[in-house]
Amino acid sequence: MVVTTWNGEDTLLHYRTDGERGKPCLLLSNSLGTDLSMWDTQAADLASDFYVVRYDTRGHGRSASGGAPFGIERLGLDVVALLDHLDIARAAFCGISMGGLTGQWLGIHQPQRLTKLVLANTAARIGTADAWLARAAQVRRDGIATVADGAAARWFTSAFIAREAATVARMIATLRGQDAEGYAACCAALAQADLRAQVATIAVPTLVIAGEHDPVTTVDDARWLQRQVAGAQLAQVPASHLSNVEAAQAFTAQLHAFVSSPAG
Repeated sequence: MVVTTWNGEDTLLHYRTDGERGKPCLLLSNSLGTDLSMWDTQAADLASDFYVVRYDTRGHGRSASGGAPFGIERLGLDVVALLDHLDIARAAFCGISMGGLTGQWLGIHQPQRLTKLVLANTAARIGTADAWLARAAQVRRDGIATVADGAAARWFTSAFIAREAATVARMIATLRGQDAEGYAACCAALAQADLRAQVATIAVPTLVIAGEHDPVTTVDDARWLQRQVAGAQLAQVPASHLSNVEAAQAFTAQLHAFVSSPAG
């Protein structure tokens, strides 16, 4: 295991690696308001077969935002720079929600760096520009607590909230600990991110994972993505938006089977 913070082109990016360096690389990208710890279960289960790399997206966790406004292109280029830093030519990529948009950008613009692409609980356009800009303004004005209070209901089903209170509390605590400006900057990036006209150009073997109860990026959003990307597969797991946490076993099984398969 290696945990480190690396000075990228214009900001500090924090990342962690698990597993042996010589094994195929699997890179994991977190959702808005979380950090690399959201992948703890997947990293523990997959490190025996993969060199697992996970990182805090710019403006999240221990990664700085860089100060200047940025868009989805910058989030994608951060991944390319991290792969270069680690001297990894190609990797399988799994991103959830915001991380899934980063994955779509990579599939469109940097396919030569990817072996497989897993897009979880995401869409080519998440929400509306007005809603994201309003959330950014709210967080900048009133702080991160204004979005943390309602996050559990967006992220998890009521049954999971009741059953796994400690896990939910830990995830919400991570959200409350985020830098408000970094969070708001990512909201602004999401406001601009609309890849609907481009995702059909993705030629990387792709798996789309949907949460059956996800109100944010729905099963219909996932089906639309699957139809756009030639040959893409679709899997559904019994969860809401953060499906890798709520349905960890089912999610990891789908991820492992797809990334391990010869043809995707």
